[in-house]
Amino acid sequence: MLNDELRRTGLVAILRGVRPDEVAGIGAALFEAGFRIVEVPLNSPDALDSIRILRARLPPACLVGAGTVVSPAQVEDLRRIGGQLIVMPHADPAVIRAAKLARLSVMPGVATPTEAFAALAAGADAGLGSALYAPGVSAKDVAARASAFVDAWQAARAWRDEG
Repeated sequence: MLNDELRRTGLVAILRGVRPDEVAGIGAALFEAGFRIVEVPLNSPDALDSIRILRARLPPACLVGAGTVVSPAQVEDLRRIGGQLIVMPHADPAVIRAAKLARLSVMPGVATPTEAFAALAAGADAGLGSALYAPGVSAKDVAARASAFVDAWQAARAWRDEG
């Protein structure tokens, strides 16, 4: 499902610093704009609560997961609350294997070709980045940013397909 959504939208929304009291509106704005992959870094306030809320409120067509995942125990925490995606700042094969055993998509951070190949060999699905949300940004502003990202992605994709 991750690869299908990446092909369709090519974008991952990273909600660093989002709070549970605001996440439902922000998630809805992102989904409305066309995002189908949303992750909340675990170093955000009450990140597991935010992920649980997103998973409950967003349609099944939207993948919801956690970022800044650094241990197999965190993978298990995410699996328990219904998360579907693991995003890592590194490429620890133990975390990648734990995610794959839990049937979760996994996107490790890599900095070199060696790390990229090792991550792929361990079962990684993809890589990513973001600038959609920062603490204090309203759902309305996230919606505008998300629409601009989707428009830019679609324009670049059309240009690539024509050229």
